[in-house]
Amino acid sequence: MSDSTKQPPLALVAVDTPPRTKPSNYPEPFFSRMLKREKRPLGDHFGLTNFGVNLTRLFPGGESALLHRHSKQDEFIYILEGRPTLVTDEGEIDLEPGMCAGFPAAGRAHHLVNRTAADVVYIEIGDRSPGDEGSYPADDIQAKMAAPGHWVFTRKDGTPYG
Repeated sequence: MSDSTKQPPLALVAVDTPPRTKPSNYPEPFFSRMLKREKRPLGDHFGLTNFGVNLTRLFPGGESALLHRHSKQDEFIYILEGRPTLVTDEGEIDLEPGMCAGFPAAGRAHHLVNRTAADVVYIEIGDRSPGDEGSYPADDIQAKMAAPGHWVFTRKDGTPYG
């Protein structure tokens, strides 16, 4: 069977899947803030196209993303290990294994930070709505989805990073 007709697996061991080779799509000075984050794109292994599923690990001092919200994408997280802090534009809450949180499109800005000495592991799920945009209330950056999975980042005044 050729690679183009290869069937996706029925199941796999999530932690055995390879992490993304590039830790972030953000331009500097934001890219380096994501170096303590490791994402394993689980949904891609099954050919999922309507939504993405990642097994994500935040090492001590890591953060899941910049504080952000999506214009069209809903997101959901479920904590498996560790005790991250959920930071939103409305406040903070400490999470623990078994807790979950959801973020409707155009809702609260959010991200997770690991302020502990232990790793945090969680599942994140987000849809892949065409035309999605990301806004970042704490940083001079904005994002537009140019093509599926391809984000274009500019400063808030529209000038490119470069």
